[in-house]
Amino acid sequence: MSEATFAKTFLTTLDARPAKISADHVEDARNFPARPPYILPRMPTEMSKPQSSSDTATGGGGGAVPGQERSVTVTLRSLRNPPLDIKLAAQPLGTSLLDVKQAVASRARIPVDKLKILYNKRPLPDSKILGEVLGDDFAKAAVEFSVMVVGGAAAVLQQQQPMDVDDEGRRSDRVRTAKKGEAAVEQDQFWEDLNGFLMQRVKDEDTAAELTTVFKNAWESHKAAP
Repeated sequence: MSEATFAKTFLTTLDARPAKISADHVEDARNFPARPPYILPRMPTEMSKPQSSSDTATGGGGGAVPGQERSVTVTLRSLRNPPLDIKLAAQPLGTSLLDVKQAVASRARIPVDKLKILYNKRPLPDSKILGEVLGDDFAKAAVEFSVMVVGGAAAVLQQQQPMDVDDEGRRSDRVRTAKKGEAAVEQDQFWEDLNGFLMQRVKDEDTAAELTTVFKNAWESHKAAP
């Protein structure tokens, strides 16, 4: 077969093939075969509307009537010196811990910056609200926090003593205060609060526990000394 004959045969074969479609070719949709629309089956049970984190934190009250929001009773206790036992009734879940500290400060006459609030032995930041602290337990009617007084601040829970108190009365007051302080140290809550404070400062649970043990052993040795 000559080259000319081969070329003619090859071109004839190419003519029999369909034309090549260009890259910008668009098919007419009217030429497509008709297809029935596909409908998703109905779910057996309707899906519940997802609840936002803000609604959960405030007790699911996005549409709650003002004055009828969920509230909890907040109890704050400290077995250390000064001993505190303060109850705040009907606190909305949107109340911040800073507001709680201010309420404690006004009652105990302690500066706000000297107060630390702990929950489950962990210190809490002032920016959190009660709903965030409770989390999944936001339906609780009451919550109890521990209070730590730092920086040597002392509460003035009693009225000021007259200026003409004699020396003997002052000495007896100091003795009673010292006995109260020793009784507070004997409580397990004191060492738990100390461990929480140290853990906040050193950022290490094992180191905080070791320091707490050292302080406790030193105190017991001091008490046992004649």
